[in-house]
Amino acid sequence: MGTIIFDTATTLNGYLADDEHSLDWLFAVDGGTDPDETLLPTGAAVMVEGSHTYEWGLRAWHDAGDTRSWQEFHGDRPLFVFSTRELPVPEGADVRFLRGSVAESLPQLRDAAGGGDIWVVGGGDLAGQFLDAGALDEIAISIAPVALPSGAPLLPRRVESDRLTLVEARQVGQFARLVYRVG
Repeated sequence: MGTIIFDTATTLNGYLADDEHSLDWLFAVDGGTDPDETLLPTGAAVMVEGSHTYEWGLRAWHDAGDTRSWQEFHGDRPLFVFSTRELPVPEGADVRFLRGSVAESLPQLRDAAGGGDIWVVGGGDLAGQFLDAGALDEIAISIAPVALPSGAPLLPRRVESDRLTLVEARQVGQFARLVYRVG
């Protein structure tokens, strides 16, 4: 069985997106538009996103006519989106919508991953739901040299230090990379 990884970028003060659910702040950072390949989970067979993350990607890449960036980021792997709303799907993309709890959806996600890793891209509340279900194995954070006054928090949960073990800390360009194993 593969690993479930929450791998994301955040601001210095712990926001994933601004108040409008935009990631434009991230792409303004040197290296933000073309991340170092070591920052992306290479074994991810499946990606999981919340509806705000998915919608931002549609607006920023697909709807803007940049289908190449959409395809490069998502690849050919299935993308599962947790949403209670009907959302559009780019032509040729393998997007599957889920409703309900993460715990109920885990068998479907693991089956689709076929033993590969599951990459929880965002958002923070969705990653928190994986954590609540006891299904999150790793948290990998790339901290950008940006601060926002408010926005979507990295992980809107209380997580005590006895649940996290630091396994990696390094500099990657303008980013500080931290990886924690979840216990």
